Amino acid sequence: MQVPIGKLISVGGAEDKGTDTEKNFTQKTSLNFFEFGILKRILSEMKGPESRVEVITTASSIPEEVGANYLDAFGKLGCANVGVIHIKNREEAMIPEYLERIKRADGVMFSGGNQLRLSMIFGGTEFLKTLHHRYLNEPFVIAGTSAGAMAMSNTMIYQGSSSESLFKGEVKITTGLGFMKDVIIDSHFEKRSRFGRLTQAVASNPGCIGIGLGENTAVVVSDGNMLEVIGSGLVVIFDGHEIRHSNIADIEHREPISIEHMVVHILVKCNHYLIKERKFFPTAEFK
Repeated sequence: MQVPIGKLISVGGAEDKGTDTEKNFTQKTSLNFFEFGILKRILSEMKGPESRVEVITTASSIPEEVGANYLDAFGKLGCANVGVIHIKNREEAMIPEYLERIKRADGVMFSGGNQLRLSMIFGGTEFLKTLHHRYLNEPFVIAGTSAGAMAMSNTMIYQGSSSESLFKGEVKITTGLGFMKDVIIDSHFEKRSRFGRLTQAVASNPGCIGIGLGENTAVVVSDGNMLEVIGSGLVVIFDGHEIRHSNIADIEHREPISIEHMVVHILVKCNHYLIKERKFFPTAEFK
């Protein structure tokens, strides 16, 4: 399998201004969720303030407002070479101008909102194929927050109530954008109590590593494998490879799930994790 030259940066978000499918969470419109340290790191993985960045607002229900906020945030870090791409449907995803813009960019940033919009609009398009090609073959950066982070994996959660997530069938999964294989990403992790949601997702797909991203926190993924935590919060890793028992295949819909030996790691800033080897490291000193 080809080792990607590019990098992925998945951000846990905080106030994702789009159409979230989970109840009981008020949507807000500020960009306070983006800790500038994380945004600065995204730029540094490109070419710094000189980077050409394209912000993709497809997941959001208020793309113009979200785009303006990103322009302001990047501008405060000295990066003025930023474009905003408001793709609202599959027809617009095929506009040649947008394809040319991502070919010229040093990286892209997917906003928050509804991750199902990302998979439905970009799946199978030349736009997505170009992003894959650049990520695999060039030092290209693909970043995303909240829904934009969750859509990066091949297996993607698109719906699921936190309060009922340990009952069979209450977590809905589909195919994401596929930049990472064998992982499932969830965002707003501890703030929205999504421990059970990611537990069921991994129990149903034990070949995947679950990555629960806290708010104001991100993971930088190099070589498609080495994960580094940045930001002020935490990241929870779920490893289902060693599950000894699960009743999830045998119970009826809405019945409670039992699982034995789900391995869990909790990471903070500067901790590292190797996805393929399923190993935790307190620092970047791999042994």
